[in-house]
Amino acid sequence: MVDLGCWPGSWLVVLAERVGPEGRVVGVDLEPTEAVAPHVAVLALDVTEPAAHDAIAAELGRPADAILSDAAPKLTGIRDVDLAAIEELYAAALALAERLLTPDGFLIVKGFPGRESDAFRKQLRQRFAKVDEIRPEGKRATSKEFYWLAVRPSRRPR
Repeated sequence: MVDLGCWPGSWLVVLAERVGPEGRVVGVDLEPTEAVAPHVAVLALDVTEPAAHDAIAAELGRPADAILSDAAPKLTGIRDVDLAAIEELYAAALALAERLLTPDGFLIVKGFPGRESDAFRKQLRQRFAKVDEIRPEGKRATSKEFYWLAVRPSRRPR
């Protein structure tokens, strides 16, 4: 499994428990993050850089059953810059999924409302058998974020 935007590490704990000691989890973030178990590796790098995908693939050492992207850009307050950063994160998550996901794997990506998310949703629907949009109940009332769950043909995540 791969966790993009893994800092501070709470999802790494969940994923490490999920795959067990025989599995492999690779976390990626710009911020240094501690590995939470021996079968968890953490890379401090920019997932939007093409070389990052080679490093992630090498560290994982096998296809990924799941990719979770909880990544969010550091907002500048400049609308066009912030939207471009969001688009880059979407593109990076999708490119990594196309490269690393098993045929029955799934992708979870944090989304933000806007034209960019509409375009990304269309890309997901072209590449995955099923795409759901989930709005967590426990989020802050002012938060507009949501998650896409994109599933390859044969299974839903357990």
